[in-house]
Amino acid sequence: MISRSRLIAWLLWPVLALGSAVALAEPVEGAAKALHLLDYIGADYPPTVKAGAVLDESEYREQLEFVGTLQGLLADLPDRPQRKALEDGVAALRQAISERQDGPVVARQARQLGADLALAYEVALAPLITPDPTRGAPLYAQHCSVCHGDTGAGDGPAGVGLEPAPANLRDPGRLDHLSLYAIYSTLGLGIEGTDMPSFADQLDERQRWDLATYIASFTADPAKAASDKPFSLGDLARQTPAEVQAAQGADAVAAFRAQRAQPPQVKRGPGQLLDYTANTLDQSLAAYRSGDHEQAYDLSVAAYLEGFELVESSLDNVDSNLRKTTEKALMAYRQSLQDGLPLDQVMARLDVAKASLKECAGLLGGDGLSWSLSFVSGLLILLREGLEAILVLAAILAFLRNTGQQAAVRSVNIGWGLALVAGFATWAVAAYVIDVGGAQRELLEGSTALFASVMVLWLGVWMHDRRHAAAWQDYIKSSLVGGGGRFGFAVLAFFSVYRELFEVILFYETLWLQAGPGGHQAVLAGGATALVLLVGLAWVILRGSARLPLALFFSINAALLCALSVVFAGHGVKALQEAGVFGTHPVAFFDFEWLGIHADLYSLSAQCVALLAVIVLYGRSWLASRRVAAS
Repeated sequence: MISRSRLIAWLLWPVLALGSAVALAEPVEGAAKALHLLDYIGADYPPTVKAGAVLDESEYREQLEFVGTLQGLLADLPDRPQRKALEDGVAALRQAISERQDGPVVARQARQLGADLALAYEVALAPLITPDPTRGAPLYAQHCSVCHGDTGAGDGPAGVGLEPAPANLRDPGRLDHLSLYAIYSTLGLGIEGTDMPSFADQLDERQRWDLATYIASFTADPAKAASDKPFSLGDLARQTPAEVQAAQGADAVAAFRAQRAQPPQVKRGPGQLLDYTANTLDQSLAAYRSGDHEQAYDLSVAAYLEGFELVESSLDNVDSNLRKTTEKALMAYRQSLQDGLPLDQVMARLDVAKASLKECAGLLGGDGLSWSLSFVSGLLILLREGLEAILVLAAILAFLRNTGQQAAVRSVNIGWGLALVAGFATWAVAAYVIDVGGAQRELLEGSTALFASVMVLWLGVWMHDRRHAAAWQDYIKSSLVGGGGRFGFAVLAFFSVYRELFEVILFYETLWLQAGPGGHQAVLAGGATALVLLVGLAWVILRGSARLPLALFFSINAALLCALSVVFAGHGVKALQEAGVFGTHPVAFFDFEWLGIHADLYSLSAQCVALLAVIVLYGRSWLASRRVAAS
């Protein structure tokens, strides 16, 4: 008989390739690992011994080894009033295994010990955010199907010849003895002495729960989900189908399998997201305390990106100063981890951040957003994110129309049209094909912002150089008619719109969940209002610019684009900081987010570089025009 733990190891091996950067940190070092071993004893022992006879000698010896490891882990745990009872329980479990008692008896002992251990050492057995198998599906398709096959039958092409062979995930006899938590913890901890490594530095907490839920769907019949007594999220995460069947019968276990494969999705209100942030910060501190500074930093990044950042827009509409204060506190805590500060200083910064989070939760509430806040959020998200793109597009289109270059106008329209397609396609891929986490979102935003900064600076200086009619006519004859200039305009239009669109879609997706069914109309109304305002702004720019003299119009456009270059530089660096690419360095300066100004040395330095480039390039242009005039 093949060891069940080794089969699970191969089941989850492809997840090693996943690329998110968050980890597992136990509330008490060793407690989660001890619980993990109890889960696997409860799952592995029953098919190993029957009627006092050992059916698989190697598997039986492994169970004894697991108990020995478990006793060592308990001995190293902090002293708690319940520890003596837990140690006695593990000793009784070892004796039951030594006496080759029946599988169900040993499994019940292991499961009860696990429940007691989790209670004593505060191990969270259920996810903070309801798992979503649709997020787990692309993870499986991308990284697991190569070994386990598209349908989970263990027939993937990369699994041929592996020993042990990839598990058949459609076999209820295998997964019915494992809880969702057991699969989740395997992803974070691995199994010592087997080929199953720890994925703690590659999968974040939500990904592990999402993937565990999707794996559970292979043995579930969605049609059986209806039940007179729905299971709670805690029951779905901690109980096994085998336990439910023994206690409640076949009908109940069919409903349990279906519900744990598709847990009822609840509204991810601000309270839930802020709780996720606070709890992940606690895990980060636990990792730092144990000496794993890299893991602690990764967790602090996840706490911000997968929790607080998703409520920033809503919070901005209630108290923008509190949002800024909380964001700075979270960044200060993160920086203390990166700097390796003493534990007491790190804890002090964490206390400040958690106090701000608690204040945010009090303002936003726990269950959802009001109608008015949903409307205002829907309005300001699109207005705020779309304003910069509209300014760039309107300036380019006005410039081209005023100079009679309709062919170039078509190129620009194609550019921003392709950006709309690419933005929605990126969202679709992120939602249904691959899993794009908060860090990837910020990397995308930061890199496109910096690229846009360079592009608009180029266009601004270009316009300044051609602000005189003669220079413009020379350019028309030499370049624009040939198509090179049209391509540059199209590229700038593409990146200006794409950069904003993907972030708008993600913000609206989060807002939609937070608002709930009762607030959906408010979100749509807010977005529609913002769209009207943006179109009106573009019309005003286009109409007003037609009345300006060509030289003045060129100069105004050039100044606007160069200013946007400085703004984009600040936004880009801040996004990369939020993604955890590099740290922060607060300085005594003012914040003005509409201009991309943040009181941080790195962000301000990037803007100074952009401003210096503007000065140098404009100075070069001025000297060149003086030489031409002198000649």
